[in-house]
Amino acid sequence: MRTVYLDCISGIAGDMALSALVDLGADPNYIISHLSKLPIDPFTMEFVKVDRRGITAKWLKLSFDSSGQEDIVDGHHHAHDHSHDHSHDHDHHHAHDHSHDHKHHHAHGHSHDHEHHHAHDHSHDHDHQHGHAHSHEHRKASDIMRMIENSSLPNRVKERSLSIFQLIAEAEGKIHGMDPADVHFHEVGAMDSILDVIGVCLALESLDAGSIIVSPVPTGTGKLRMAHGLYPIPAPATAELLRGVPLSAFTAKGELTTPTGAGIVKALASSFGPLPAGTIDRIGYGAGTKDFEHPNVLRAVLYGQEHKENKETIVVLEAQVDDSTGETLGYAMERLFEAGALDVYHTPVYMKKNRPGVLISVLCRPADSDRCEDTLLAETSTFGVRRSEWQRKALERRWITVETEYGSVRVKQAIDGERIIRQSPEFEDAAQAARTSGIPLETVYREVYKRLND
Repeated sequence: MRTVYLDCISGIAGDMALSALVDLGADPNYIISHLSKLPIDPFTMEFVKVDRRGITAKWLKLSFDSSGQEDIVDGHHHAHDHSHDHSHDHDHHHAHDHSHDHKHHHAHGHSHDHEHHHAHDHSHDHDHQHGHAHSHEHRKASDIMRMIENSSLPNRVKERSLSIFQLIAEAEGKIHGMDPADVHFHEVGAMDSILDVIGVCLALESLDAGSIIVSPVPTGTGKLRMAHGLYPIPAPATAELLRGVPLSAFTAKGELTTPTGAGIVKALASSFGPLPAGTIDRIGYGAGTKDFEHPNVLRAVLYGQEHKENKETIVVLEAQVDDSTGETLGYAMERLFEAGALDVYHTPVYMKKNRPGVLISVLCRPADSDRCEDTLLAETSTFGVRRSEWQRKALERRWITVETEYGSVRVKQAIDGERIIRQSPEFEDAAQAARTSGIPLETVYREVYKRLND
Protein backbone atom coordinates (compact mmCIF):
# COMPACT_ATOMS: atom_id res chain seq x y z
CA MET A 1 0.00 0.00 0.00
CA ARG A 2 1.17 3.51 -0.79
CA THR A 3 0.37 6.94 0.59
CA VAL A 4 -1.08 9.85 -1.40
CA TYR A 5 -0.94 13.39 -0.07
CA LEU A 6 -3.45 15.89 -1.52
CA ASP A 7 -2.10 19.43 -1.26
CA CYS A 8 -5.14 21.68 -1.70
CA ILE A 9 -3.23 24.73 -2.95
CA SER A 10 -6.35 26.17 -4.58
CA GLY A 11 -9.04 24.05 -2.94
CA ILE A 12 -10.33 20.76 -4.31
CA ALA A 13 -12.97 19.63 -6.78
CA GLY A 14 -13.74 16.20 -8.16
CA ASP A 15 -12.34 16.84 -11.64
CA MET A 16 -9.18 18.43 -10.23
CA ALA A 17 -8.61 15.44 -7.94
CA LEU A 18 -9.06 12.97 -10.80
CA SER A 19 -6.73 14.93 -13.09
CA ALA A 20 -4.07 15.26 -10.38
CA LEU A 21 -4.11 11.51 -9.71
CA VAL A 22 -3.80 10.74 -13.43
CA ASP A 23 -0.89 13.19 -13.66
CA LEU A 24 0.56 11.38 -10.66
CA GLY A 25 0.59 8.10 -12.57
CA ALA A 26 -2.87 6.53 -12.28
CA ASP A 27 -3.70 4.61 -15.45
CA PRO A 28 -6.47 6.43 -17.40
CA ASN A 29 -7.21 3.28 -19.42
CA TYR A 30 -7.91 1.38 -16.18
CA ILE A 31 -10.18 4.19 -14.95
CA ILE A 32 -12.13 4.62 -18.17
CA SER A 33 -12.54 0.89 -18.82
CA HIS A 34 -14.26 0.47 -15.44
CA LEU A 35 -16.38 3.62 -15.86
CA SER A 36 -17.53 2.50 -19.31
CA LYS A 37 -19.09 -0.64 -17.80
CA LEU A 38 -21.49 1.42 -15.67
CA PRO A 39 -25.08 2.00 -16.89
CA ILE A 40 -24.48 5.66 -17.73
CA ASP A 41 -24.44 7.73 -20.92
CA PRO A 42 -21.57 7.25 -23.42
CA PHE A 43 -18.78 9.70 -22.65
CA THR A 44 -15.44 10.92 -23.90
CA MET A 45 -12.77 11.60 -21.27
CA GLU A 46 -9.49 13.35 -22.04
CA PHE A 47 -6.70 14.64 -19.83
CA VAL A 48 -5.26 17.72 -21.51
CA LYS A 49 -1.92 19.32 -20.68
CA VAL A 50 -2.44 22.99 -19.68
CA ASP A 51 -0.50 25.76 -17.96
CA ARG A 52 -1.70 27.39 -14.75
CA ARG A 53 0.47 30.36 -13.79
CA GLY A 54 3.64 28.56 -14.84
CA ILE A 55 2.68 25.11 -13.53
CA THR A 56 2.05 22.38 -16.10
CA ALA A 57 -0.99 20.34 -15.08
CA LYS A 58 -3.57 17.88 -16.39
CA TRP A 59 -7.05 19.23 -17.07
CA LEU A 60 -10.13 17.03 -17.42
CA LYS A 61 -12.15 17.45 -20.60
CA LEU A 62 -15.33 15.43 -20.33
CA SER A 63 -18.16 15.27 -22.84
CA PHE A 64 -21.26 13.22 -23.53
CA ASP A 65 -21.74 12.28 -27.14
CA SER A 66 -25.48 11.99 -27.65
CA SER A 67 -27.24 14.65 -29.69
CA GLY A 68 -28.81 17.41 -27.65
CA GLN A 69 -26.60 16.66 -24.68
CA GLU A 70 -24.07 18.83 -22.99
CA ASP A 71 -20.30 18.92 -23.01
CA ILE A 72 -18.95 19.04 -19.49
CA VAL A 73 -15.53 20.62 -19.36
CA ASP A 74 -13.90 20.79 -15.95
CA GLY A 75 -17.32 20.80 -14.34
CA HIS A 76 -18.88 23.49 -16.56
CA HIS A 77 -21.91 22.44 -18.56
CA HIS A 78 -21.90 23.68 -22.17
CA ALA A 79 -25.38 23.04 -23.54
CA HIS A 80 -26.19 22.52 -27.15
CA ASP A 81 -29.83 23.45 -26.63
CA HIS A 82 -29.75 25.47 -23.42
CA SER A 83 -27.16 27.28 -21.37
CA HIS A 84 -26.29 27.90 -17.73
CA ASP A 85 -24.67 30.76 -15.90
CA HIS A 86 -21.91 29.00 -13.95
CA SER A 87 -19.54 31.46 -12.35
CA HIS A 88 -18.02 28.72 -10.22
CA ASP A 89 -14.49 27.57 -10.66
CA HIS A 90 -14.50 23.80 -10.50
CA ASP A 91 -17.05 20.99 -10.71
CA HIS A 92 -20.46 21.84 -9.34
CA HIS A 93 -22.52 18.89 -8.31
CA HIS A 94 -24.97 20.74 -6.10
CA ALA A 95 -27.87 18.43 -5.39
CA HIS A 96 -31.43 19.71 -5.34
CA ASP A 97 -34.50 18.02 -4.00
CA HIS A 98 -37.14 20.29 -5.47
CA SER A 99 -38.86 20.19 -8.82
CA HIS A 100 -37.12 22.33 -11.42
CA ASP A 101 -38.14 23.83 -14.74
CA HIS A 102 -35.25 22.85 -16.99
CA LYS A 103 -35.66 25.74 -19.40
CA HIS A 104 -32.48 27.58 -18.55
CA HIS A 105 -32.13 31.02 -20.10
CA HIS A 106 -28.89 32.07 -18.45
CA ALA A 107 -25.87 33.18 -20.39
CA HIS A 108 -22.36 31.98 -19.71
CA GLY A 109 -20.52 34.62 -17.75
CA HIS A 110 -17.06 33.12 -18.04
CA SER A 111 -14.52 32.08 -20.61
CA HIS A 112 -13.19 28.55 -20.87
CA ASP A 113 -9.44 28.08 -21.04
CA HIS A 114 -9.44 24.88 -23.07
CA GLU A 115 -5.94 25.24 -24.52
CA HIS A 116 -6.41 22.53 -27.11
CA HIS A 117 -3.04 23.32 -28.71
CA HIS A 118 -1.43 21.01 -26.18
CA ALA A 119 -1.07 17.31 -26.76
CA HIS A 120 -3.89 15.09 -25.56
CA ASP A 121 -2.36 12.23 -23.65
CA HIS A 122 -5.48 10.08 -23.63
CA SER A 123 -8.67 10.17 -25.62
CA HIS A 124 -11.28 7.48 -25.23
CA ASP A 125 -14.62 7.47 -26.99
CA HIS A 126 -17.18 5.02 -25.66
CA ASP A 127 -20.19 4.28 -27.80
CA HIS A 128 -21.48 1.45 -25.67
CA GLN A 129 -25.22 1.02 -25.36
CA HIS A 130 -27.05 0.62 -22.09
CA GLY A 131 -30.58 0.36 -23.33
CA HIS A 132 -31.80 3.70 -22.04
CA ALA A 133 -32.47 7.07 -23.58
CA HIS A 134 -29.39 9.26 -23.42
CA SER A 135 -30.85 12.25 -21.69
CA HIS A 136 -29.66 13.70 -18.43
CA GLU A 137 -32.29 12.92 -15.85
CA HIS A 138 -32.51 13.49 -12.13
CA ARG A 139 -30.87 10.67 -10.21
CA LYS A 140 -31.65 9.95 -6.59
CA ALA A 141 -28.72 9.32 -4.29
CA SER A 142 -30.15 5.90 -3.47
CA ASP A 143 -30.21 5.01 -7.20
CA ILE A 144 -26.58 6.02 -7.63
CA MET A 145 -25.51 3.98 -4.62
CA ARG A 146 -27.52 0.97 -5.78
CA MET A 147 -25.82 1.22 -9.16
CA ILE A 148 -22.40 1.18 -7.46
CA GLU A 149 -23.33 -1.76 -5.23
CA ASN A 150 -24.51 -3.80 -8.23
CA SER A 151 -21.50 -2.96 -10.38
CA SER A 152 -18.35 -4.99 -11.06
CA LEU A 153 -16.11 -2.29 -9.55
CA PRO A 154 -13.33 -3.47 -7.20
CA ASN A 155 -14.53 -3.81 -3.61
CA ARG A 156 -12.42 -0.96 -2.19
CA VAL A 157 -13.57 1.32 -5.03
CA LYS A 158 -17.17 0.49 -4.16
CA GLU A 159 -16.61 1.18 -0.46
CA ARG A 160 -14.88 4.50 -1.07
CA SER A 161 -17.40 5.67 -3.70
CA LEU A 162 -20.38 4.75 -1.53
CA SER A 163 -18.86 6.57 1.43
CA ILE A 164 -18.41 9.77 -0.61
CA PHE A 165 -21.92 9.73 -2.07
CA GLN A 166 -23.43 8.90 1.33
CA LEU A 167 -21.74 11.90 2.95
CA ILE A 168 -22.76 14.24 0.12
CA ALA A 169 -26.36 12.98 0.27
CA GLU A 170 -26.46 13.41 4.06
CA ALA A 171 -25.16 16.98 3.75
CA GLU A 172 -27.65 17.89 1.03
CA GLY A 173 -30.44 16.14 2.92
CA LYS A 174 -29.69 18.14 6.04
CA ILE A 175 -29.66 21.41 4.08
CA HIS A 176 -32.94 20.68 2.31
CA GLY A 177 -34.64 18.92 5.24
CA MET A 178 -35.16 15.55 3.61
CA ASP A 179 -34.11 11.91 3.72
CA PRO A 180 -30.57 11.56 2.23
CA ALA A 181 -31.74 8.60 0.12
CA ASP A 182 -34.25 10.87 -1.63
CA VAL A 183 -31.79 13.64 -2.50
CA HIS A 184 -31.72 14.28 -6.24
CA PHE A 185 -28.56 15.15 -8.11
CA HIS A 186 -29.57 17.89 -10.51
CA GLU A 187 -29.35 17.16 -14.26
CA VAL A 188 -25.79 16.50 -15.45
CA GLY A 189 -24.65 16.87 -11.86
CA ALA A 190 -25.52 13.20 -11.53
CA MET A 191 -23.40 12.26 -14.52
CA ASP A 192 -20.25 14.23 -13.77
CA SER A 193 -20.53 13.42 -10.05
CA ILE A 194 -20.56 9.71 -10.87
CA LEU A 195 -17.58 9.98 -13.19
CA ASP A 196 -15.56 12.25 -10.86
CA VAL A 197 -16.21 10.36 -7.63
CA ILE A 198 -15.81 6.83 -8.97
CA GLY A 199 -12.97 7.98 -11.21
CA VAL A 200 -11.05 9.31 -8.21
CA CYS A 201 -11.55 6.03 -6.33
CA LEU A 202 -10.41 4.04 -9.37
CA ALA A 203 -7.35 6.28 -9.70
CA LEU A 204 -6.46 5.63 -6.06
CA GLU A 205 -6.88 1.90 -6.70
CA SER A 206 -4.61 2.14 -9.74
CA LEU A 207 -1.96 3.78 -7.54
CA ASP A 208 -2.53 1.19 -4.76
CA ALA A 209 -3.14 4.08 -2.34
CA GLY A 210 -4.05 2.72 1.08
CA SER A 211 -3.71 6.01 2.95
CA ILE A 212 -4.80 9.50 1.86
CA ILE A 213 -3.53 12.50 3.81
CA VAL A 214 -4.93 15.96 3.05
CA SER A 215 -3.67 19.49 3.70
CA PRO A 216 -5.89 22.15 5.30
CA VAL A 217 -8.57 23.10 2.77
CA PRO A 218 -9.27 26.64 1.45
CA THR A 219 -12.88 27.39 0.55
CA GLY A 220 -12.84 30.77 -1.23
CA THR A 221 -15.07 33.79 -0.61
CA GLY A 222 -17.94 35.62 -2.27
CA LYS A 223 -21.25 34.38 -3.64
CA LEU A 224 -22.33 31.94 -6.33
CA ARG A 225 -25.59 31.58 -8.22
CA MET A 226 -27.41 28.26 -7.91
CA ALA A 227 -30.86 27.05 -8.88
CA HIS A 228 -32.34 28.44 -5.66
CA GLY A 229 -30.69 31.87 -5.91
CA LEU A 230 -27.51 33.62 -4.77
CA TYR A 231 -25.63 31.57 -2.15
CA PRO A 232 -22.58 32.33 0.01
CA ILE A 233 -19.26 30.59 -0.55
CA PRO A 234 -18.64 27.95 0.68
CA ALA A 235 -21.95 26.55 -0.56
CA PRO A 236 -24.17 25.20 2.25
CA ALA A 237 -23.47 21.56 1.40
CA THR A 238 -19.73 22.24 1.17
CA ALA A 239 -19.73 23.93 4.56
CA GLU A 240 -21.65 21.01 6.09
CA LEU A 241 -19.21 18.48 4.63
CA LEU A 242 -16.20 20.43 5.89
CA ARG A 243 -17.31 20.21 9.52
CA GLY A 244 -14.37 18.72 11.41
CA VAL A 245 -11.96 19.32 8.50
CA PRO A 246 -9.09 21.79 9.09
CA LEU A 247 -9.55 24.86 6.88
CA SER A 248 -6.74 26.88 5.34
CA ALA A 249 -6.32 30.61 5.93
CA PHE A 250 -5.58 31.06 2.22
CA THR A 251 -8.45 32.56 0.28
CA ALA A 252 -9.44 34.02 -3.07
CA LYS A 253 -12.65 35.38 -4.55
CA GLY A 254 -14.61 32.46 -5.96
CA GLU A 255 -15.51 28.88 -5.10
CA LEU A 256 -12.28 27.00 -4.40
CA THR A 257 -13.79 23.84 -2.89
CA THR A 258 -16.97 22.22 -4.19
CA PRO A 259 -19.34 19.74 -2.51
CA THR A 260 -17.80 16.86 -4.46
CA GLY A 261 -14.30 17.89 -3.46
CA ALA A 262 -15.36 18.29 0.16
CA GLY A 263 -17.04 14.86 0.06
CA ILE A 264 -13.86 13.23 -1.26
CA VAL A 265 -11.81 14.85 1.49
CA LYS A 266 -14.26 14.03 4.28
CA ALA A 267 -14.73 10.40 3.27
CA LEU A 268 -11.21 9.41 2.29
CA ALA A 269 -8.76 11.39 4.43
CA SER A 270 -7.11 9.26 7.10
CA SER A 271 -5.53 12.41 8.56
CA PHE A 272 -4.93 16.11 7.87
CA GLY A 273 -1.80 18.22 8.12
CA PRO A 274 1.36 19.37 6.37
CA LEU A 275 3.38 17.26 3.95
CA PRO A 276 4.29 14.13 5.93
CA ALA A 277 7.79 12.75 6.42
CA GLY A 278 8.95 10.13 3.95
CA THR A 279 10.43 9.72 0.49
CA ILE A 280 8.47 11.35 -2.35
CA ASP A 281 8.18 9.19 -5.44
CA ARG A 282 6.11 11.33 -7.83
CA ILE A 283 4.14 14.59 -7.94
CA GLY A 284 1.12 15.38 -10.10
CA TYR A 285 -1.02 18.48 -10.72
CA GLY A 286 -4.71 18.71 -11.60
CA ALA A 287 -5.98 21.98 -13.06
CA GLY A 288 -9.15 23.93 -12.47
CA THR A 289 -10.66 26.09 -15.21
CA LYS A 290 -10.59 29.59 -13.81
CA ASP A 291 -7.38 31.63 -13.99
CA PHE A 292 -6.69 33.15 -10.57
CA GLU A 293 -3.71 35.25 -9.54
CA HIS A 294 -2.35 32.03 -8.03
CA PRO A 295 -1.90 28.62 -9.71
CA ASN A 296 -5.36 27.07 -9.82
CA VAL A 297 -4.17 23.50 -9.29
CA LEU A 298 -4.45 20.60 -6.86
CA ARG A 299 -1.11 18.95 -6.11
CA ALA A 300 -0.98 15.19 -5.46
CA VAL A 301 2.13 13.62 -3.95
CA LEU A 302 2.87 9.88 -4.05
CA TYR A 303 5.21 8.34 -1.51
CA GLY A 304 7.44 5.41 -2.40
CA GLN A 305 6.89 1.88 -1.14
CA GLU A 306 9.54 2.34 1.50
CA HIS A 307 7.35 4.94 3.21
CA LYS A 308 5.51 2.86 5.82
CA GLU A 309 2.51 5.04 6.58
CA ASN A 310 0.90 2.66 9.04
CA LYS A 311 0.20 5.23 11.73
CA GLU A 312 -3.15 6.89 11.58
CA THR A 313 -5.33 9.26 13.56
CA ILE A 314 -8.54 7.91 15.03
CA VAL A 315 -11.20 9.61 17.12
CA VAL A 316 -12.23 8.11 20.46
CA LEU A 317 -15.77 8.96 21.64
CA GLU A 318 -16.86 8.15 25.17
CA ALA A 319 -20.06 8.40 27.18
CA GLN A 320 -21.12 6.73 30.41
CA VAL A 321 -24.70 5.93 31.37
CA ASP A 322 -26.45 4.38 34.33
CA ASP A 323 -30.02 4.36 33.02
CA SER A 324 -29.85 2.59 29.64
CA THR A 325 -31.09 -0.98 29.30
CA GLY A 326 -29.06 -3.80 27.84
CA GLU A 327 -31.35 -3.88 24.80
CA THR A 328 -30.81 -0.15 24.24
CA LEU A 329 -27.04 -0.49 24.47
CA GLY A 330 -27.03 -3.47 22.10
CA TYR A 331 -29.12 -1.59 19.54
CA ALA A 332 -26.93 1.51 19.91
CA MET A 333 -23.87 -0.63 19.17
CA GLU A 334 -25.45 -1.86 15.93
CA ARG A 335 -26.27 1.69 14.85
CA LEU A 336 -22.74 2.88 15.70
CA PHE A 337 -21.22 0.26 13.43
CA GLU A 338 -23.65 1.33 10.69
CA ALA A 339 -22.44 4.92 11.20
CA GLY A 340 -18.85 3.87 10.49
CA ALA A 341 -17.44 2.91 13.90
CA LEU A 342 -14.28 0.82 13.76
CA ASP A 343 -14.95 -0.67 17.19
CA VAL A 344 -17.45 -0.26 20.02
CA TYR A 345 -17.11 -1.74 23.49
CA HIS A 346 -18.77 -1.48 26.91
CA THR A 347 -16.92 -1.30 30.21
CA PRO A 348 -18.64 -1.71 33.63
CA VAL A 349 -18.06 1.40 35.80
CA TYR A 350 -19.34 2.83 39.08
CA MET A 351 -20.81 6.31 38.80
CA LYS A 352 -22.18 8.92 41.21
CA LYS A 353 -23.90 7.56 44.32
CA ASN A 354 -22.07 4.30 43.65
CA ARG A 355 -24.49 3.41 40.88
CA PRO A 356 -23.33 0.67 38.50
CA GLY A 357 -23.11 2.01 34.97
CA VAL A 358 -21.60 1.40 31.55
CA LEU A 359 -18.82 3.31 29.78
CA ILE A 360 -19.47 3.28 26.02
CA SER A 361 -16.27 3.65 23.97
CA VAL A 362 -16.33 4.20 20.21
CA LEU A 363 -13.31 4.15 17.88
CA CYS A 364 -13.83 5.75 14.47
CA ARG A 365 -12.09 7.61 11.67
CA PRO A 366 -12.21 11.43 11.78
CA ALA A 367 -14.52 11.50 8.75
CA ASP A 368 -17.09 9.33 10.58
CA SER A 369 -16.81 10.96 14.02
CA ASP A 370 -19.74 13.38 13.67
CA ARG A 371 -22.13 10.62 12.58
CA CYS A 372 -20.99 8.37 15.42
CA GLU A 373 -21.35 11.22 17.91
CA ASP A 374 -24.88 11.98 16.70
CA THR A 375 -25.74 8.28 16.98
CA LEU A 376 -24.50 8.12 20.58
CA LEU A 377 -26.60 11.14 21.53
CA ALA A 378 -29.69 9.81 19.73
CA GLU A 379 -29.57 6.14 20.75
CA THR A 380 -28.42 6.28 24.38
CA SER A 381 -29.48 8.26 27.44
CA THR A 382 -26.22 10.23 27.68
CA PHE A 383 -26.33 14.02 27.91
CA GLY A 384 -22.88 14.48 26.41
CA VAL A 385 -20.03 12.81 24.53
CA ARG A 386 -16.30 13.18 25.17
CA ARG A 387 -14.02 13.30 22.13
CA SER A 388 -10.27 12.85 21.77
CA GLU A 389 -7.86 12.09 18.95
CA TRP A 390 -5.39 9.22 19.27
CA GLN A 391 -2.55 8.02 17.08
CA ARG A 392 -2.44 4.30 16.42
CA LYS A 393 -0.25 1.95 14.45
CA ALA A 394 -2.39 -0.44 12.46
CA LEU A 395 -0.95 -3.52 10.82
CA GLU A 396 -1.92 -3.91 7.19
CA ARG A 397 -4.72 -6.45 6.69
CA ARG A 398 -4.89 -8.91 3.83
CA TRP A 399 -7.41 -11.65 3.10
CA ILE A 400 -6.55 -14.98 1.45
CA THR A 401 -8.70 -18.07 0.87
CA VAL A 402 -7.57 -21.54 1.98
CA GLU A 403 -9.13 -24.61 0.37
CA THR A 404 -9.68 -27.46 2.85
CA GLU A 405 -11.44 -30.80 2.63
CA TYR A 406 -14.30 -29.16 4.53
CA GLY A 407 -14.66 -26.21 2.13
CA SER A 408 -13.19 -22.76 1.50
CA VAL A 409 -12.18 -20.71 4.54
CA ARG A 410 -11.01 -17.11 4.40
CA VAL A 411 -7.96 -16.20 6.47
CA LYS A 412 -7.10 -12.71 7.71
CA GLN A 413 -3.38 -11.91 7.70
CA ALA A 414 -1.74 -9.08 9.66
CA ILE A 415 1.28 -7.72 7.77
CA ASP A 416 4.09 -5.37 8.79
CA GLY A 417 6.06 -4.51 5.68
CA GLU A 418 6.93 -7.83 4.10
CA ARG A 419 6.42 -9.87 7.28
CA ILE A 420 3.26 -11.77 8.15
CA ILE A 421 2.86 -11.09 11.86
CA ARG A 422 -0.13 -13.35 12.43
CA GLN A 423 -3.02 -14.95 10.60
CA SER A 424 -6.33 -16.36 11.71
CA PRO A 425 -9.29 -18.12 10.04
CA GLU A 426 -12.49 -16.16 9.61
CA PHE A 427 -14.83 -17.52 12.28
CA GLU A 428 -18.03 -17.48 10.19
CA ASP A 429 -16.39 -19.45 7.36
CA ALA A 430 -14.88 -21.98 9.75
CA ALA A 431 -18.14 -22.34 11.68
CA GLN A 432 -20.11 -22.93 8.46
CA ALA A 433 -17.60 -25.59 7.37
CA ALA A 434 -17.91 -27.30 10.77
CA ARG A 435 -21.72 -27.28 10.65
CA THR A 436 -21.84 -28.58 7.07
CA SER A 437 -19.31 -31.35 7.73
CA GLY A 438 -20.61 -32.22 11.19
CA ILE A 439 -17.19 -31.89 12.82
CA PRO A 440 -15.82 -29.80 15.72
CA LEU A 441 -14.85 -26.22 14.96
CA GLU A 442 -11.35 -26.89 16.30
CA THR A 443 -10.86 -29.58 13.62
CA VAL A 444 -11.49 -27.00 10.90
CA TYR A 445 -9.05 -24.57 12.54
CA ARG A 446 -6.34 -27.26 12.69
CA GLU A 447 -6.89 -28.14 9.03
CA VAL A 448 -6.63 -24.44 7.99
CA TYR A 449 -3.39 -23.90 9.92
CA LYS A 450 -1.99 -27.14 8.49
CA ARG A 451 -2.65 -25.88 4.94
CA LEU A 452 -1.09 -22.51 5.77
CA ASN A 453 2.09 -24.20 7.00
CA ASP A 454 2.39 -26.57 4.02
